[in-house]
Amino acid sequence: MWEYTDKVKEHFMSPRNVGTIDDANGIGDVGSLSCGDALRLFLKIENDIIVDAKFQTFGCASAIASSSALTEMIIGKPVTEAEKITNKDIAAYLGGLPKEKIHCSVMGEEALEAAIKSYRGEPVTAHEEHGEVVCHCFGITKEQIEKAVKEHNIENAEDVSYYIKAGGGCGNCLDRIDEIITDVRQENTKKPLIPIKAMTNLERIRKIEEVISSEIRPKLELEGGGIELIDVQGTRVKVGLFGRCTNCPSSQVTIKETVEKTLREKVDADITVEGE
Repeated sequence: MWEYTDKVKEHFMSPRNVGTIDDANGIGDVGSLSCGDALRLFLKIENDIIVDAKFQTFGCASAIASSSALTEMIIGKPVTEAEKITNKDIAAYLGGLPKEKIHCSVMGEEALEAAIKSYRGEPVTAHEEHGEVVCHCFGITKEQIEKAVKEHNIENAEDVSYYIKAGGGCGNCLDRIDEIITDVRQENTKKPLIPIKAMTNLERIRKIEEVISSEIRPKLELEGGGIELIDVQGTRVKVGLFGRCTNCPSSQVTIKETVEKTLREKVDADITVEGE
C-alpha cells in the first residue's frame, strides 16, 4: 500500500476540473488504455492565457491527483509560464509522490506539452513514432529514456521504470535500458568543463531554499518528517529536522545521505550540512 500525502488524497477523492471543453483550442493526449494509464488534457486559451483546463484520465489515484493538480496550477497562467511546469513541480505541489508513482506526474507534464503544441499548431508526434522504441509494452523511446536519465540523474533501470514506466512490463528491454543509462552517463563525463561564475552567498541561499522546497522536503514528508533551513555561511549549511526525523538514530544519516548529498548535486559540490 502506497503512502500518500493528504493533498494527494484530497485531489484523488475530490478531483478538480474533470471533464471536457467543447471549444478547447489545445488538446494533449498521452498514454494508452492498453498500458493502464491514459490522460487527455483540454485547454481553453485566450490571448495566450489559459482561462480553463479540464482533464479525463484512466489510471490510479496518483494519475488522477496529478492531473487535477496540474489543471489548478495552469489555469490563469500565460502559456509561456505554464509550459515551464515540470513533473517535479506537480509532485511538489502535491507534497510529494511515492517513488513508484512518479511516472504519473511525468504523464501530466507530457500532456501539457502536447496540448500547448496543439494550440500553437505544431505537430504532435506520438512518442512511439519518433525514434527507437525501446520499451514496446509502453511505447517508450530511446529519446524519452535519455531525457529522464539526464533530468533525474538516474543510475539504474529500476528508477527509469518509476519515472516513465519503461521496463515495467515484460522486462525484455531492461538490458537495453541499462546500456542507454551507461551511454548517457559516460557522455556527461566527457563534456568539457565550462567555467561557472561563483555564486554569491545570497544566490546560494536562494538555490538551497529552492532545492529543499522542491526535492528534499517532499521526500521527508513522505516519511512523516520535515526540515527547515536555519543558517548558511558560505558552503556550510545548518538545518533542523522535525516530526518523525527529530530524534531518531538515523537523523545524521538523513542529513548526510539525503540533505547533504542532494544539495551537493544540485547546488554546490563543496556544501557540508549539519543538524541543529
